Amino acid sequence: MKEKTKDSRETKRWQVLLGGVLMQLCIGGIYTWSLFNQPLVDTYGWARTEVYTAYSLIVFIFALVTIYSGRLQDKIGPRKVGTIGIIFFSIGLIVASMARTLPVLYLGYSVLGGIGVGMVYVCPLSTSLKWYPKKKGMVTGIIVGAFGLGGFVFNFVLSYLIQEIGVSQTFLVQGLVYAVVGLTGAQMLKVPKKSDSTQHVLVNENDFQPKQMMKTKTFYLLWVIYFIGSLSGLVVIGLAQDIAREVVGLSPQIAGYSIAVAAVANALGRIGWGALSDIFGRLRVFSLLFVITALSMLTLSLWTNQAYLYFIILVLIVSSFGGFLATFPAITSDYFGSYYFGSNYGLIYQAYGVASLAGPLLLGLTSQDTQAFLIASILSLVGLVLTLFVRPPKTAY
Repeated sequence: MKEKTKDSRETKRWQVLLGGVLMQLCIGGIYTWSLFNQPLVDTYGWARTEVYTAYSLIVFIFALVTIYSGRLQDKIGPRKVGTIGIIFFSIGLIVASMARTLPVLYLGYSVLGGIGVGMVYVCPLSTSLKWYPKKKGMVTGIIVGAFGLGGFVFNFVLSYLIQEIGVSQTFLVQGLVYAVVGLTGAQMLKVPKKSDSTQHVLVNENDFQPKQMMKTKTFYLLWVIYFIGSLSGLVVIGLAQDIAREVVGLSPQIAGYSIAVAAVANALGRIGWGALSDIFGRLRVFSLLFVITALSMLTLSLWTNQAYLYFIILVLIVSSFGGFLATFPAITSDYFGSYYFGSNYGLIYQAYGVASLAGPLLLGLTSQDTQAFLIASILSLVGLVLTLFVRPPKTAY
């Protein structure tokens, strides 16, 4: 009987993980945005900065929505919230397919799509952490790794569709495909009952409510570290193909591989660094990621005329970015507990959203992209120093 119960529990755990991966693959499609920049510019005559703004906005909006969606899924469950999110995301892409003006593009892709991604993102993370309390880094790495891998999975298909049926129709196909796959994954999410696991899976020994978390110095230090850790990766991912063409001087064909390379590096970084943080500790991994990012952004700002060097630097920057996204959910659960994780991580995740807006601002304030890369390198060193001051918060009660 016990063996049968154990097998049933394992099946449920893997089902939740699979559902989360399917959902994250879909919303991870936003990392293919670099494919759409030039086609939208060519088709509708919009400026590159105006088109790139759609990407920055969807990242900012989805991060902002995680505050609400985190609390909502704590109340009504991840399955319902995830379902609503996938519907919003798909409708947003369908609206974007009808966009002939920038406001409609922003409304569909950025606003409706951002709400959808924000509703979906936290649900698989929060649910999986409750099923895998002893492997937080690994399981969050897998879940957010799927988010990063979405860019690779759909990259070549989307490139082909843009060439064959046009950029607008490609948005429509995305919306329909993501609806089918994402809704299937959402139905697999289920919060464990006490009979499925021991009590410590459901509630950590020390669970901070959001208000209690925001009274700690640890929260603000982690927030700033997350902001700095996200900045470089967001800038490079959003402009990967453009950097390859305009800064490095690569041909459009070779530059096109940037999206796929970045997507694979993003996914592997999330899985690998997340698992390593279980072994060596979250803060040690943060420190190493900042060192890698600082050196890589510095190199990108100084030596950018060789294809192989660019792709190596791209892999290092984006995999480090993925490492931050994989490790932060784990350290949030470590320090502030699992019971209010959805709400708490939604607040910490705002650092990622603000970083998405800071990227274009940084590019706008500098006369050359390479100057922005140098500033990002310096900020990474600041982040490295800040990791030395992070301490676990005192008990909430």
